[in-house]
Amino acid sequence: MNPQEYKKVIQDLVSFRYTLRKFLRAGDDAPREYGVTPRQYQLMLGVAGFTGTGHATVSELAEFLQEKHNSVVGLVDRAGHSGFVRRASGSGDRRLVLVSLTSRGEKTLARLSQLDGEAVMRLREELLNRESIRKPRHPH
Repeated sequence: MNPQEYKKVIQDLVSFRYTLRKFLRAGDDAPREYGVTPRQYQLMLGVAGFTGTGHATVSELAEFLQEKHNSVVGLVDRAGHSGFVRRASGSGDRRLVLVSLTSRGEKTLARLSQLDGEAVMRLREELLNRESIRKPRHPH
């Protein structure tokens, strides 16, 4: 790769990661306005959609969230105490725990996912229109 190509790759990576970081940071603010932590919102997304069944095991949620099993157990406990999710034993194997949304969780997820969907559309436009990506300002 010549120096010009290398510089272009670096610029593309910087723009992409900067834009993605802005998106993720902004995405953490909306859940808090609804009394949900950003991790609880991600958990609810995983429960609702990761497996396509409307429920998920802790292991599936750990994969979705890219977290350790024990961390997800604690997150499920906290989300359960807040009334967003519930646990149920699997029908065939009582060791299997299925996590699903409560009606409160479904309503909260519906509101947040609408806001997040709008943010995804803005992110898509920003990534497709590279000129709109503002360069980060360096504090002096």
